[in-house]
Amino acid sequence: MSDKMILTAEHITKKFPASGKRVLTACDDINLTLCQGETLGIVGESGCGKSTFVKMIVNILKPTEGKILYRGQDITKLKGEKLRRLRPKIQMVFQDPSAAFHPKMKVMDIVTEPLMNFRLIKQSEKEEKAKELLRMVELPEDYIYRFPHSMSGGQRQRVGIARALALEPEIIVCDEATSALDVSVQDRIIELLVKLQKEKGISFIFICHDVALVQSLAHQVAVMYLGNVVEILPGKDVRTNARHPYTKALLGAIFSARMDFTKEIKSIESEAPSPLNVPAGCPFQNRCSQCMEICKVKKPELRKIGEGHQAACHKLKSL
Repeated sequence: MSDKMILTAEHITKKFPASGKRVLTACDDINLTLCQGETLGIVGESGCGKSTFVKMIVNILKPTEGKILYRGQDITKLKGEKLRRLRPKIQMVFQDPSAAFHPKMKVMDIVTEPLMNFRLIKQSEKEEKAKELLRMVELPEDYIYRFPHSMSGGQRQRVGIARALALEPEIIVCDEATSALDVSVQDRIIELLVKLQKEKGISFIFICHDVALVQSLAHQVAVMYLGNVVEILPGKDVRTNARHPYTKALLGAIFSARMDFTKEIKSIESEAPSPLNVPAGCPFQNRCSQCMEICKVKKPELRKIGEGHQAACHKLKSL
């Protein structure tokens, strides 16, 4: 593993039992890497498996197959004290901070709770440490005495980021952390994350369904569809060099403040099949205008098609 790679997912598959002895495959043979001080963006429609994948990164779920290496160590098999010692290294910011916070806890208690749990500070140090953490996320120090319900959505999300920063993690997972916020607030949160990354060298995994937002901050973008990674490419190349039909369809269907208003908005035809009934061959076949006979019988493999660029499509030639 390269010295720059801090986390690697190798052949990660997650299956859930379903009614009628069926099996739902939420993640199917995923291989991704995260580099030190960089952001990996994972994008796709709801239900594509991106949140399930990051829950395995933070050990909320265990993979059915495969392994996740953090600095060369397989963290999927950790238990007890070894797992507890890993927790400070990989933290998470959730989509809905209101649901993540205890409504009767003040901000001071929320952001210092991880430090108290690991006995890294004393009760007498909570106030000063809380103020320090709020300064990091550009909130006024006197907000430590507030309750989350008295704050705006953007302010609550900053509190969530402050809590994630408390243990000085190397990796922060943001699971749809900006999806509930107004566009202007989203932009300020993104600017904050970029600033923190430059100052502290934090690696981010940023989960989102908005491909326009993801490409604005991610060094690398992975596009997921029905549990499969269908394309991986540099974030700066998403708008100009996306090759997989699904990624191009996502770009064409964008409606946001970041969109190009000179271009026609095109919806993606039909709906994704049920993850309980994924067709043989390419999972995107029923929505792809370029579908060929081979797409209906053989699942395309993720192959290198350019520098730092992989795609799973029979129409694209590998290098």
